[in-house]
This record gives sequence, structure tokens and C-alpha cells, in this order.
Amino acid sequence: MTTNTINPTNTRILKAITGRLSLRKPQEDSLIALAQAIASAPDTLEQSRDIESLLKTLSSAFPTLSDFEREFPSLCFALATGVGKTRLMGAFISFLHQAHGINNFFVLAPNLTIYNKLIADFDDTASPKYVFKGIAEFAVNRPIVITGDNYEQKGAQLKQDLFGQAQEVRINIFNISKIVSEVRGGKAPRMKRLSEYLGDSYFNYLSELDDLVLLMDESHRYRASAGMRAINELNPRLGLELTATPFTESNRGPVPFKNVIVDYPLACAMEDGFVKEPAVVTQRNFDPKQYSPEGLETVKLEDGVRLHEATKLELFTYAKQNSVKVVKPFMLVIARNTTHAAQLLERIESDSFFNGAYKGKAIQVDSSKSGAAEEEMILRLLAVESVDEPTEIVIHVNMLKEGWDVTNLYTIVPLRAANARTLIEQSIGRGLRLPYGKRTGVDAVDRLNIVAHDRFQEIVDEANNPNNPLRLRQVILDKDDTEQPKDSVAVTSRLEGLFTGRSVQSATGFDYSAPGKSPDEVTKPVFSGVTEREVALTTLRVLQSYQNKPNEAPTSKALLNKDVQAEVYKAVSEQLSGQQQSLLEDEEKVSLQEVIAKATELVVEQTIDIPRIVVMPSGEITYGYTPFLLEMGQLNLQPTNRELISQSLQTNEQVSISSLPERKYTRLEDYIVEHLVDYDDISYDEHAELIYDLATQSVNFFRDIREYTEDELHNIFFGFGKRIAENIHAQMAEQYWEKASSYETSITAGFVPLCDAAYTTGEKEIHNVRSTLQDKGKIKKMLFGGFRKCLYDVQKFDSDTERTFALILEREAIKWFKPVSGQFKIYYKDGIHHREYLPDFVAELDDRVIMVETKARRDMTDTLVENKAEAAKKWCANATDYLTQNGGKPWEYILIAHDDVHENRDLKGFSSII
Repeated sequence: MTTNTINPTNTRILKAITGRLSLRKPQEDSLIALAQAIASAPDTLEQSRDIESLLKTLSSAFPTLSDFEREFPSLCFALATGVGKTRLMGAFISFLHQAHGINNFFVLAPNLTIYNKLIADFDDTASPKYVFKGIAEFAVNRPIVITGDNYEQKGAQLKQDLFGQAQEVRINIFNISKIVSEVRGGKAPRMKRLSEYLGDSYFNYLSELDDLVLLMDESHRYRASAGMRAINELNPRLGLELTATPFTESNRGPVPFKNVIVDYPLACAMEDGFVKEPAVVTQRNFDPKQYSPEGLETVKLEDGVRLHEATKLELFTYAKQNSVKVVKPFMLVIARNTTHAAQLLERIESDSFFNGAYKGKAIQVDSSKSGAAEEEMILRLLAVESVDEPTEIVIHVNMLKEGWDVTNLYTIVPLRAANARTLIEQSIGRGLRLPYGKRTGVDAVDRLNIVAHDRFQEIVDEANNPNNPLRLRQVILDKDDTEQPKDSVAVTSRLEGLFTGRSVQSATGFDYSAPGKSPDEVTKPVFSGVTEREVALTTLRVLQSYQNKPNEAPTSKALLNKDVQAEVYKAVSEQLSGQQQSLLEDEEKVSLQEVIAKATELVVEQTIDIPRIVVMPSGEITYGYTPFLLEMGQLNLQPTNRELISQSLQTNEQVSISSLPERKYTRLEDYIVEHLVDYDDISYDEHAELIYDLATQSVNFFRDIREYTEDELHNIFFGFGKRIAENIHAQMAEQYWEKASSYETSITAGFVPLCDAAYTTGEKEIHNVRSTLQDKGKIKKMLFGGFRKCLYDVQKFDSDTERTFALILEREAIKWFKPVSGQFKIYYKDGIHHREYLPDFVAELDDRVIMVETKARRDMTDTLVENKAEAAKKWCANATDYLTQNGGKPWEYILIAHDDVHENRDLKGFSSII
């Protein structure tokens, strides 16, 4: 979508928002469409406008727009589930505020689930889903989020605006279902009643605003509701609707929206790889007429479980092969009603269903629950993505609708009558999101399965209907501490805070830097104005890119060299001219040279040179695998006597998931070994003993967990032998070892930025590090600030010994910090594993940099402590060799007993302890 009709200033704003929020193409197109609509009809946002004339103008720009369907201009953006409608709302608000000065927004959610999700996404700056992350203006002046639960308490703040004393962006978030319940019987909703703070109703306050924009999430859910009619009386300047289903249901079938200006259906999302690829599953040569309704239900359930277990194995293997998080899949069973759901739960958890394998692993989710049972149901449902939560089967009737965002739903078994289109659109909407954020290229990881033996052809035909926006795929099956933390706090380095103005963010929205909330002010930005901040942030990213250019910038201090500064100036100028030209136009007000120089000085001042060291073997190399115990997870593969096939509803490609079994080998282990020896890195002659041991472990696992007959075991290993071998090979890779006659050390980065930290805390307070602790046992739950030389504004300590040592560093070091995971690539040996080592402290002194570990004296000679120390010393030696050759300081590793740490000690005395 082009921006030809949009003025240059707004075009630059669009590009900046698109880049800052990393918008996907359909999101970007939607944002541009909004800008084009306002550009083609400037009076869209005016208080007095001719609605009919406005409709005529916009219809000429958007042929799919024939009616606003409201008393005010309302535009619909139809984006497939999983593409990112919430982030798009954030982009809309950012653009309307920056380009058109809109400050007041009213966001409608269709239910409590989405209502709570929207509040978190719009208000929780620490959340990875925070919709304004990267928007510089909102980082400095955060939007105020007002909800249906707190608007009365925030009335006093709003009253100030009536006198024009503030111009913050305000985002009102309300639950339409609650408003609907409040207008039943002709009553006025609570928001229309008098407010003690405003002296008038909150509703009237909003309706009198001259810049109110209404955003409607999942708008198809409440288009004709009584609550929506009440909302219409707000008379907003503009309405923006977002939905994946741009039609309402009627007795005559679906009624399409008439105000859609962007339509990005599921077929496009699948084609572009933003969601899983849906597939319909059945048995080869299946005839549903041969089964009673009860028998058909049994077949679908059993095949669903078999498919679920096969998927679990594939996901487990993928995680091992790619060193990513393990995804626990679950199966969704759609019941006819609550009675049927209860019967299914009893059946699935019975001993007769796969020998009781799913006892305690299924939950019933519907309106039949109340009180404590309902609370337990919701908690289990919300935790279903966790690998530690046992639920593998969710049974529901009609509760799992929009807003329940999970990424690990892989198998759907519909047991409720529905037409093919409804079955497709409503069922798959819950399982389209990808667990790794993008497709992996592994079919089982990227596919959502719908087990529909009796509706297979009907669903395929509907998916191939030219009038259906879907293109699905077909799959065929053949016969400790009990106190919970009160908050999670994200902490960026002080350097980032100097540029962005915010180095501490709370998951609950609590402001740790507000006066009266913290004894110490956190870092304040050193750059003023939007333009200067943008130039500074661009400079920071360019400077940080030099970490990977050790030949040009072997240390951070090399960034001050004239040649490097000239290259940085050139790179910053190019990036700004390419992305945000307005900043260069303001160069008379902002000197690029001065900002770059100032930014560079800050980077050098706030950096301890941590080289990235890579050690590679050379000369004669030998290798092998350390014997280990096989990890089988919760695998529960089932024997089968039928072939399952899967057909893509996107490509119509048909694949076989399992083949008809046959008895091929005398030894069960041979079903696995035959596939293990196919891997190039496994030599049968050299590793025969190990691979047969692993194959035997696998066979024993299935022999022990279930009372399978010998025929059933042959059935399982014939059907899944290759996949089990793939899983074993992935785990063997973790136990790989090699020895070389020599090693070569290379430096891939001369210095690296500090990693972001995340802490949980039991107290919504930052304690001064110098304060005497009355209860030292609570120190692990506390956050500390008040630092002068620490490279983070906030730190967390595991013991009072660490807090005391931090005070010594505050007195004697030039700068220091506590590293977080990923900062150092140092690994030590722990049995058969190699684990990341994280020292307690790193500090730069006048003549060296020290890496410090404090330990209880009884642990000083522990094998693991010694292994960590050995790995750290090797790293320090390599870092010293590199840095001393390039004008840097040597590194030293120091292990200190906890009872040697006293505030009256100096750092010089610690070096001689080891």
C-alpha cells in the first residue's frame, strides 16, 4: 500500500512507528490505510462534518466501504487471528496522537478476558507485548490508562484537564459485556451515573471531548448489542473496528460488514507464514457410516490422542535439536454441552482410556463450574502453556473464544455438530498462534490438526470454496517458597536509561521512580526534546554495532578515535535521512556532531570492556559421546492398527502421519538403531555399544510405563522408530565431546552491551543499599538502589554478603555490576552437562577488571565451585591477552569466602586470598 496521498510529515511519522513497533506488512498496510482515509477526507476528525458527504468521499478511496453502519464515521480493519490486532491498535493511537494531536481514546473489549489482556498490553511497560515499546514520545510521557474498574478514582486527575492543565494521552478501556449487563431492564450503565469527582457523569465527560476516538476490539461480538447503542451516544470523532471475522450471523447466514477498508484473511496469514497451517485429519479409507455415534466419537478421541502424542514427540525433538524452549502441546475437545463435557472428562480420566494415562491431565472448561472449582479451572487454563502444568486435554463447550491466546494448541477434536465454515473459523481461531513466533519449517511444529473423520470431505470442500477466505490443509490418520512475588521488574542498564529516560519498568505498572515511592531517583535522560533523543538513540545503536568490529574498535575507548567518530557520523546521518528525515531538517536546532560526541562519551563511561571470546580446536581432533540417561519426557505413544492421513487446507497436500504396522525385527531396539546409524555423525563401529544402550533405554521406558503386549510394542516402534531415533540423536548432541591437540582463540567482539535484567520482588519498594537490614532473611525478595558507580540503577542480592561487597565496590571501584544470564559465554562442567557460569560481580578498578565470586567458606573446595573457577580463570586469561594488546586492562578472577567480606576491608586485600 502506497503513501502517495499522505503529506511528507505524516509519512515520516508512519515510517517511524512502523520501524519502532516492528509492524508486520498487514499491520503497516492498515496503518497507512488509516492515514490515507484521513488525508483524503480531512474533516473526518472534525467535530462538525457531513457524514453522508464524508462516506461518499471515503467510498471513492476504498471501494469496499459502502456504509459506516453507525452514526459516526467507523472504519473496519479485518485482520486474521494471530497477525497482531492489539499492536495495531497501539500503532493507531501513536499515529493519531503524533500526526493529528488526538489525546483521548476509548477502547472496547468484548469480554473480561480480552479486557484484562488489553489493560496489560497498554499499561505494562515491562511486558514483551507492551504496545508502545519503542515509541520515544510515550517512553518519556506514558499514556494514562483508565479502566472500567478505576475511572472513578482517576476522576480528580481528569478534572485537571477540564481546565486545560494537562495534555497526556488517555486510553479508556472498558468491557462491553459488563456495560451490556448494566443496561438490562432499561437501566443506565454505571458509567452514566454521577461521579463524585467530576460533578457530572463520566459518560458525559467523555462525550463532550472534541477528540475522542473509539477503538473496538473483536467488534463482530457486540455490533448490535444494547451496550453498543449506549456507546454510540458518546459520538466519537472516529471509530476503528478490528476483527478477524468481518461479518455477523443471522437466520439467513453471515452478513458481511459494509465498512471494511482493509481485509487480510486467514488465507493470506497462512500464505505469509504468520500462523500455523491448519489441516484436517482422518483415517485412510474411513467410512463413518460403519460406526454408531458413540463408536465414531471413540475413534475420533483415540486418534486425536495418538496424533497429540506424535506431535508431543516432534516438539520435544525440535526443542532439543535447536536448543529452544520445550513446548508442551495440548488437545482441545469440543463437547456438545456441559453434560457431555462432564461425561468426556470422566471417560478420559478413567482407567479404561489408554490405561489411565490421562488421569489428572484433563480439565473441563465451561459454565458448569462455580466458586473454588471455577477458580481452579481458570488457573489451570491460564497455565496450560507451561511445561510444568500437567494439563494435556482441555474439554470445552463454548467458553474458549477470542482473547484466550495460547501458542501450544496443536490438536482439535470437534464432537459438536456445526456447519463446516463455522467449524473451521471458530475452532482453528484458538490454535493458530505459533509457539516460536514464526514458522520453523518443520511440518509437525507448524501444523494445527483438526480431527474430523466424519466431516473430512465437507471441510475440504468448504476450504476450497472460492467464497471462503480460508485455505486449510488436510491431514489423514491411518487405522519452596510458598509466598508469591508481588511484582516483576525489568531493569535496563544505566546507559540505556541515560538515553531513554527509563531504566526500571514494573510488570504491574507500579512506578518505582515516582517521588515517595523510592529513596533514590533512577537515571534521568541526558538528551532533551524528541529530535535530540532520536539522534542520540540512533547514535547509541550505531556505536553498539562496533562491538562486532574488533579490528576497528578493539575496545570501547576506541570509539573516541577521530576516524571512528567520522564513520559514526556518516552512519547516523544515513540512518536518519533514510528513516526520519525530519530530524535532519532540525539540524539547526540539534547538532549531530555534538550529540554523537556526547553519546560516545556516555557509552565509554558506562562500559566495562567485556570481549566475546571464541575458542576453536585445531590439529588432531577426536570425538565421541558421553554415556547418559535418556530423557523421554512425558511421551505416551500409542499403538495403532490404522493409517492416519493429514490434508492441508491451505495447499491440499496430503501426507501420512502413521503407517500400517508390521512385525519387522526380532529385537525392538533394531527399529531405532536402523535410523540412528543413518546420521553422518554416528559411526556404528565406534558407537554401537552406546546407541544400543540408548535404544534399550527407550524400549524399557515404554515397557515400564504401560503394560503393552509384545505385539503392541512392535507396533509402536515400527510406527515411531524414526521419530524416536531423531529424538535420541538430538539428546546425543548434548553429550558430544571432542579433544584437540591445540586450540585457537579468536575475539568476535571487543566489548558488548550489558544485558537487560528481570527481577521478582516481594516488596514494591527500592531499598537504599546503605540501609541496615532488620530482617536479612528477606533480602532475596528485595530490590536495592542508591548506587553511584553501578552500571544498573537497581540490583538484587542473594545474601547480605553480596550487599556488603557492593558497598565496598561503591567505595573503591570505578564502575561495577552484577551480571545476568547471557552476559558472559563461560561454561563449566557439571557431570555430563556443560552449564553457563555467572559470576557474582564484575568491577573495573584503576589497574584491572575483577570478576568476583563470594561463597560460603564450606563450599570453597566444592567440585562445582572449582570447575566454575577454572572456567572463569581461563576466560580471564584470554580476555587479558586480548585487552592488554589493545590498550585495555587485564582481568582477574577472585573467589572470596563470605566471612571475609566486611565493609572495612579494601579490594587490594582480596586478591591474595586465592
